[in-house]
Amino acid sequence: MLERITVAVDGSPASELSLGHAIHHARQNNAVLTGIFIIDGQWADFIGNDWQSSKGARQGFLDYILKEQEAQAQLAQTQFQQAVGDWSQAVFEVLAGDPIRMLVERATPDRTDLLITSRRVFQVSGRPILKTLASQLAQRASCPLLLLP
Repeated sequence: MLERITVAVDGSPASELSLGHAIHHARQNNAVLTGIFIIDGQWADFIGNDWQSSKGARQGFLDYILKEQEAQAQLAQTQFQQAVGDWSQAVFEVLAGDPIRMLVERATPDRTDLLITSRRVFQVSGRPILKTLASQLAQRASCPLLLLP
């Protein structure tokens, strides 16, 4: 029986299908549903220290990316809340860090009974490496995983 279901939500059409499946399974099993959005904290490492040879330009870019991700997190929370309505067993969390690492950590039996996500989640304002999210999760998750297009 599923007691805890986690779904990755990013506010884009890519997460609508996975959110629908998560709600269906959570209601069917009377499970707690947790929606998560992860602010990608790895951009500074991704662009390096020599970016455009200007600290101001680098920091300006990082500030811009953070602002974009914060706006996307708000869209994700709105998408989640509209989908679940006033359902008391649904919660939404905004986390920060490496999305792949954090989803792998979440995809363990002590954290969730089922992780549901789209193959394209977090690609709206994420680093190019996030295109490997689905394959990374498939290889490293230790709980049941539902990957959707």
